[in-house]
Amino acid sequence: MFKELKEINSRPAPFQFYTAGELWTNEHTSKKMLEYHLNESVDVSSRNKRFIEQSVEWIVSHFGVDKNTKIADFGCGPGLYTTRLAERGAIVTGIDFSENSIKYAKQVAAEKGLSIDYVLTNYLNYETTNQFDLITMIMCDFSVLSPEQRKTMLLKFKSLLKPEGSVLLDVYSLNNFCQREESATYELNQLNGFWSPEDYYCFVNTFKYEKEKVILDKYSIIEESRKRVVYNWLQCYSKDTLTNEFEENGFKVKEIYSDVAGKAFDAESTEIAIVAEIS
Repeated sequence: MFKELKEINSRPAPFQFYTAGELWTNEHTSKKMLEYHLNESVDVSSRNKRFIEQSVEWIVSHFGVDKNTKIADFGCGPGLYTTRLAERGAIVTGIDFSENSIKYAKQVAAEKGLSIDYVLTNYLNYETTNQFDLITMIMCDFSVLSPEQRKTMLLKFKSLLKPEGSVLLDVYSLNNFCQREESATYELNQLNGFWSPEDYYCFVNTFKYEKEKVILDKYSIIEESRKRVVYNWLQCYSKDTLTNEFEENGFKVKEIYSDVAGKAFDAESTEIAIVAEIS
């Protein structure tokens, strides 16, 4: 038991493990994630409905979205952004890892008579000959990726953008990093049965990596018949470190905001949104 507890409470190297499949391809957890996506009153998995509508209105206005605008939404989930953008006439592609989310998004598109191209894949592996006027990655998805994965994404964005195209995405800020504390807890059926339909104990370890400005929420899920570990990494940025990362990968930063609804940049914000184009 001591050895197991020591392993549960062990601190891995930053981004040592990648377990996105446990969230997005596991049948039970992906259904739970979809429930969070569709809960319009909370900011879990997706923003709340009011914010999404404000964000879409700002995107349409700011980027001049019309019937000729081609948009790719990486990590589209159940289509909360893609549906609204398509309703405003854009030519939209949604890419997501979750079969349940894509199935729901396709159903909504069919009911509304919208032509949206949905692609079921890990967006790190997405390939196409299409080029886009606007690429979005919303809900701080960029922050969960390792440095190598982020480099892969930025190179992919460069190859997929039209010459005058833009990238819009958001990340967690250093304020988010400072507000979090290291902790270790355990709970029976943590998150109201999120991890399994069967009884389980979940040990949650939160680690902070001061040098790298990374947070890890490590979930060790112990069921009667199995044990698994899910790692949720969050890279946090300052305005300068985010700008530098984009510039080092061939982008020019056009604008910095506090969120993807175009709120003016505030140094106290827990998130940062960036608009960039190919340099």
